[in-house]
Amino acid sequence: MERITSMKNPLVRAMKSLRERKGREAEGRILVEGEVMLREAVKCGLTIRDLLVEESRAADAQPFEAAGARCFAVPGGVLEAVCDTRTPQGICASFDLPSPLPLADAPARVVALDGTQDPGNVGTIWRTADAAGFQGLLFGAGCADPLSPKVQRAAMGSGFRVPFMVSDDLPAALMDLRDRGWSVIASDLAGADFYRRPAPGEKLVLVIGNEARGISQAVRGAATMLVKLPMRGGAESLNAAVAAGIMMYELMRQ
Repeated sequence: MERITSMKNPLVRAMKSLRERKGREAEGRILVEGEVMLREAVKCGLTIRDLLVEESRAADAQPFEAAGARCFAVPGGVLEAVCDTRTPQGICASFDLPSPLPLADAPARVVALDGTQDPGNVGTIWRTADAAGFQGLLFGAGCADPLSPKVQRAAMGSGFRVPFMVSDDLPAALMDLRDRGWSVIASDLAGADFYRRPAPGEKLVLVIGNEARGISQAVRGAATMLVKLPMRGGAESLNAAVAAGIMMYELMRQ
């Protein structure tokens, strides 16, 4: 296995750039960190390209080399410079940038995000959607980048399994889905009791808004129903990912 020791190495610089959206778009690749996440990405069919592994763990690269990765041994300091996490897990790799699913191919059960900005919330919603049985995420403008390392770490592999869609005009995208038979259920503090809502039908979109501002006025206009979880204690609202999780599981239970 070839060894790289310099942080100025072109490959090291290119992989470090994948931490940012600009670098991902320029290279056409994403950065995945940690053996578990690498295995999930390969298992889900993503194409692995270049891999960096800490010298003392070179044997861990063997399964990924067999999957087609170009593997390089590096000192711990080089890995720390490349990885987004403060304490890297000893291995990282670049994969071809996944392509968004066209809105025309939207699945029956979708979670739409209207300006949801926190990467941890976005990744947690993605992971919960996967667990609950939702089949896709729709990202509107102003959301955290779905392909950022922080989002993908929080998604714990669900970002590789559950496809995502992107729209610069989320209200128009929701209206398109609504016209094609989807119920659009938007979480809103001014909405009706979530547990007393009408049955949404087989095809549905659950919309989660911005952590501070909620959903936009235009998205409200595109919704078939506005709902909120009842607050029986003193809290005025719930974390976006927690609220999304409760609603997703209840919608699937029905």
